[in-house]
Amino acid sequence: MADEGGGDAAEVVLVIREYNHKTDGDRVEQVESSCEVGPNGELSLYTDLLGDPICRVRNSPAYLMLVAEMVSYGGDGAEERKEIVGMIRGCIKTVTCGEKMSRNKSGEPPKHVPVLTKLAYILGLRVSPSHRRMRIGLKLVCGMEEWFRENGAEYSYIATDDANEPSVGLFTGKCGYTKFRNPSVLVHPVFAHRLPVSNRISIIKLTPSDAESLYRHRFSTTEFFPRDIDSVLNNHLNLGTFLALPKGYIWAGSDHFFKNPPENWAVMSVWNCKDVFKLEVKGASKLRKGFAKTTRVLDRIFPFLRLPSLPKIFSPFGLHMLYGLGGSGPMYTRFAKGLFGFAHNLAMECKCGVVATEVSSEDPLKLAIPHWKVLSFTDLWCIKRLGEDYSDGSVGDWRKSQPGLSIFVDPREF
Repeated sequence: MADEGGGDAAEVVLVIREYNHKTDGDRVEQVESSCEVGPNGELSLYTDLLGDPICRVRNSPAYLMLVAEMVSYGGDGAEERKEIVGMIRGCIKTVTCGEKMSRNKSGEPPKHVPVLTKLAYILGLRVSPSHRRMRIGLKLVCGMEEWFRENGAEYSYIATDDANEPSVGLFTGKCGYTKFRNPSVLVHPVFAHRLPVSNRISIIKLTPSDAESLYRHRFSTTEFFPRDIDSVLNNHLNLGTFLALPKGYIWAGSDHFFKNPPENWAVMSVWNCKDVFKLEVKGASKLRKGFAKTTRVLDRIFPFLRLPSLPKIFSPFGLHMLYGLGGSGPMYTRFAKGLFGFAHNLAMECKCGVVATEVSSEDPLKLAIPHWKVLSFTDLWCIKRLGEDYSDGSVGDWRKSQPGLSIFVDPREF
């Protein structure tokens, strides 16, 4: 933790402590702005947290942000300088890690019920470029994991780009994490024209209570489904849960829907990341910027041609996150595609740059949801068991479980 010089030389101590919003904001923002995401010399993605460094975990049930601070002391032991050189965020929640069959009660048939675990999530690990390769990232992770254990978390996981070798190496090589899931992040630009939605589909907005009932009824055994789904759906950043139904089907509440569902249906919720953070792609040439602007101008002048256009990704832009996608029926992916068109048009009205979703690599929606391959990528989720004193329960060691057909991506952590 400390580098000491000889004689009267200054002593430098690395301190890992909790973030203080009253004194650390500007210094944290300086580190954030220096940490691009992307290969050096190429296009890089920068994040603007809109003045709130803990915005990406603030809506979780329990959260913490730690900073790494270099404290320099003079030869006489007097404190001379403090510099924040890194930070990390973490949160804890209870999620589904598997399912089991319920016991029979008075002749009732057994049913699938979720198996829950307390899961921690690490995100937003940043180390100043001038202070890398000094084990600061490792010390931040260890400090966060200590808080996880103190609060009863059984597992911790992180999400990173599979091509991010330093990040993958840190977590799998030094921190004891194992590669776990490979979901796909599907990104689509928001055009200047509206996308068509089939006139054979009706789209209704559910009340938060009906949305909660639907999700708990049909998705509670889905991996990573949050037990506090009601908090997600009632959050001010949730723009609504939308249900696609066959034209002519009359919605009469969730109870009626469960008893008499249509043959095909799909559901989707929309999260407003635009008011949490902004993104910006930097490093583009004037030629690329000019081409992108030309596509937008043409799309705006001739909307009836429905020309694909690049959004203003070379200046700060916002996004909508689509989550809780699912449905039933032989044609439900078509209904999901209709919901995507609806979500695109909503994002256009809100002046977003892109819409994004994340689905399991085994999910049929991966092929059905429109997206641009050049903007989309494969995510890597790595997991770690925080203690060996936990019961394996009905699932066993979650790290060794096989992936299911779908996962539930919590928009609070996207």
